[in-house]
Amino acid sequence: MPDLKELQKKVRKLQWRAETAKIELQDLAEDLPVNWTEIKAVAEKTFNAFAESDAAKRELATLESLR
Repeated sequence: MPDLKELQKKVRKLQWRAETAKIELQDLAEDLPVNWTEIKAVAEKTFNAFAESDAAKRELATLESLR
């Protein structure tokens, strides 16, 4: 089972990654129709970042509830 502090650090890192991906997607949307072919890849990257962040948050909540 992961250490609480390690998992908190992981959650912060994943949240930062998800927010960065969100900003990238927003920037792409603002520049449309330029680079419209990148929408799918950037959206998928953003989706995966938020999914990974959410899973880590749930894991952290579970670990904290066991304390």
